[in-house]
Amino acid sequence: VQLQASGGGMVQAGDSLRLSCATSGRTFSGYAVGWFRQAPGMDRRFVAALNRSGGKIYSDSEKGRFTISRDYARNAVNLQINSLRPEDTAVYYCAAGASVIASTVASQSAYAYWGLGTLVTVSS
Repeated sequence: VQLQASGGGMVQAGDSLRLSCATSGRTFSGYAVGWFRQAPGMDRRFVAALNRSGGKIYSDSEKGRFTISRDYARNAVNLQINSLRPEDTAVYYCAAGASVIASTVASQSAYAYWGLGTLVTVSS
C-alpha cells in the first residue's frame, strides 16, 4: 500500500487546512487509516484514525479542532484542522494497517504502511 500525504503548507494562526492521504493501486477497504504528527524536537504522536469499520477515533488533545473523514471519490482519508495554532506546527503522517484493533489504533507499531508526511507550519 503506497500512501501519499498532501495539503500541508505555511498558514497563520486561526486558519484551517485539509490534509489528504491518498493511496494508489488499491482502496482503503479493510484498512484502518491513522494520522500522526511530529512536532520539531518531539516524538511522533497519534492524532486521529478511521478504524476498519469507519469509526472515528481522536486523541484526547486533538478533539474538537480535528476531523477525520473518508473521501471515497478520491480514495483518500482527509484530516481537517481548524483554528490552527503555532503548536500545531509539525510533519503530519498518514498510515494504514490491516491489523489495527481498538486497543492499538493509537500505536504507531500497529500500522504497516506509512506515507512520507506533509509539513504544516503555523505562524502566530
